[in-house]
Amino acid sequence: MTNASCMNKKDLLEQMIATHPTVPQEAIVKEDLLRGGVAFSDDALRVAAGFQPKSYFIFSFDLIPIKEMGERRDDLHAPEEICLQGGPSNFRRTIVSVRLNPASPYRIEISDDGKMVLTVESGSENGNPKRTIVTEVSYRPLPEYYARTLASGRPLHEVAPNIEWGYLLYLTVYRKCQYFGFEEECRFCDINENYRQQIAAGRPYEIVKTPEEILEALEIIAEMDETARAYTVTGGSITSKLRGHTEADFYERYPLAIEKRFPGRWISKLVVQALPLDDVKRFKDAGVQIYHPNYEVWDDRLFGIICAGKNRYVGREEWHRRIIDAAKVFGPDYVIPNFVAGIEMSQPDGFRTVDEAIASTAEGLEFFMSHGIKPRFTTWCPEPLSVLGQRNPQGAPLEYHVRLLETYHSLIRKYKLSPPPGYGEPGLGRAVFSVSAFMDCF
Repeated sequence: MTNASCMNKKDLLEQMIATHPTVPQEAIVKEDLLRGGVAFSDDALRVAAGFQPKSYFIFSFDLIPIKEMGERRDDLHAPEEICLQGGPSNFRRTIVSVRLNPASPYRIEISDDGKMVLTVESGSENGNPKRTIVTEVSYRPLPEYYARTLASGRPLHEVAPNIEWGYLLYLTVYRKCQYFGFEEECRFCDINENYRQQIAAGRPYEIVKTPEEILEALEIIAEMDETARAYTVTGGSITSKLRGHTEADFYERYPLAIEKRFPGRWISKLVVQALPLDDVKRFKDAGVQIYHPNYEVWDDRLFGIICAGKNRYVGREEWHRRIIDAAKVFGPDYVIPNFVAGIEMSQPDGFRTVDEAIASTAEGLEFFMSHGIKPRFTTWCPEPLSVLGQRNPQGAPLEYHVRLLETYHSLIRKYKLSPPPGYGEPGLGRAVFSVSAFMDCF
């Protein structure tokens, strides 16, 4: 195999597509955009200003802090997601979350014939950088209700933004996390730092959204929108109390209020810690249909290092036991723990080879799938506001992400499991899950 350090991005991409024929080209490009970000030309950003903007719904999901974006301030104009379709390689419809990186080899720009396109670095010509068109690009139209405000004056889209091309309403009701500082924060996570940068940038980024505010926003959405099919209630972990509430008390209030007012209107999902069985039963009784107690990383040693607070307060084995117990309450199909794909290879503590990382991750997938539980994953974005992002600005190699897709779907087939519910239609050309390509590959 040719030395990767001597190859341009286009050649590397083509090599990856050729050596992994069971993974669609669209999924490979999507993973590469998610792990390393994308740049925008000035013209492409000007066009984006009329479409659905990036909302920073929980983390930054950028490879550059807002303060370093300069006068152009890409964060103000970049779209939430992009749709890749058509072009010279005849891409099938693929939805990708936007992760900004001005230094990315990928760039969205306007072609000579006036089309929005994704280009990639492909060497040089006469001493000048050369770029090749990968596919055409479109942005999602601005939802009509994004122009509305609540009685408090808060923009509705700040309270209840949508992602996954409109499929999911993302309700981050607590914008910080009580795992705080180097000895407790998950090292891949920038939730607390993102909150600080959003406030410093002058955005209306409140710490807590009340159940009343959420209901007010959903009243407007229910009246004006027919696209959303699900909502997620989530936020940072609560290790003691928040405004007098334990974690279970605090988060239970939201689905309880939503389902009382809009029974069955949307698929209800809750992303919180792996909590004791009695709390999980409360969530089920409150109307939660899908529970996401995310386990982040499988390896025992890495969990203790990367998720030190979770390891100290709950512990890895207890976390996993609670996930299995939760399946008895919700049913295995409706317990979908997430892991952050790629942090297994973060340095200085992670695996040094793709083989080792894949073997470890596969062990975790097999553990859960053997119980009928289907984990999902988000592709690690090495945000510079996080500890691991600062130390690993390149993230994990593309090879890891492509082989993970192969491994994940091989195990799905082995255990005869169906696609997880609550993520829209599976399959290339239909999937809308935008922060990894696992749904595109069914």
